[in-house]
Amino acid sequence: MAKALEFEVSAAHKYFSSHCFNKAWDLIEKTGRTPEEERLMVALNQASIYHWLQREDCNNQRLSVGYWQASRIQALLGNATEALRLGEVCLSYSGELKPFYLGYAHEAIARAHGLAPSSRESARHLSLAQELAAKVSDEGERELLVADLEQLMQKTPNTGPAVG
Repeated sequence: MAKALEFEVSAAHKYFSSHCFNKAWDLIEKTGRTPEEERLMVALNQASIYHWLQREDCNNQRLSVGYWQASRIQALLGNATEALRLGEVCLSYSGELKPFYLGYAHEAIARAHGLAPSSRESARHLSLAQELAAKVSDEGERELLVADLEQLMQKTPNTGPAVG
């Protein structure tokens, strides 16, 4: 009988929470994803959130980032309703966080609304995200958020933000 592989469960959660997030991110950035890779991207994000929820150091910031990624993935896949739902979950974890995280929560909601025919809500959340970006004190974080907001604005310059 083979000896069972021994491991520390908390170490596994620590490893897989970030590993799955990063692998999902790799697929977000990949052009020409296959349907199987799209399903894998969703599964990796869900696994990342699950592993974060099992960690003692799980907090609102980490869940905000995880649900932001989940919303982004659903937006990439064209699932407006799910992208919006996950963006709102992200926002629920972001309320007391630094403007960077709160700004990204509004970016997720703007991106999700940008999938729908009406872009009024998208424009409103984009504006809120831009206001929050101006309050981000860390230059690198501010540049990252501003770049994503500019990407949203450039997708459909005359009709409001759209998803890319």
